[in-house]
Amino acid sequence: MHILAAIMIIIGLAFLAVSSIGLLRLPDFFSRTHAAGKSETLGAILVLGGLAIYNGFELSSFKLAFILIFMSVANPVAIHAVARAAHHSGIDPWTLQHKVKHYDESIHDDEAEEDVENKEQAGCGG
Repeated sequence: MHILAAIMIIIGLAFLAVSSIGLLRLPDFFSRTHAAGKSETLGAILVLGGLAIYNGFELSSFKLAFILIFMSVANPVAIHAVARAAHHSGIDPWTLQHKVKHYDESIHDDEAEEDVENKEQAGCGG
């Protein structure tokens, strides 16, 4: 049983690590809440389940099981409520068009800077 508990805890910690990396690497609010909502919930469930199995048939295991059940219901509901509130407040989800638009703007900004530099080098002033 200790081996099963250790495996569950290790896998749960891996999910928690993926969740924290997702919070840092993903581009927008909705993607980050998705990473936190899904993998953090599964990681916490696996860690708490592994701890409950490790403790055996004791009162602390029942407390951990109660926390596990509460987290498996409360975390997704809370993440959904936060994401819905963000959507209603006007935050738009990130799309590929946002990236293309930002890329196009940066190209035009670079071209404008090059034009100014070329005019300055040619002695045209500004």
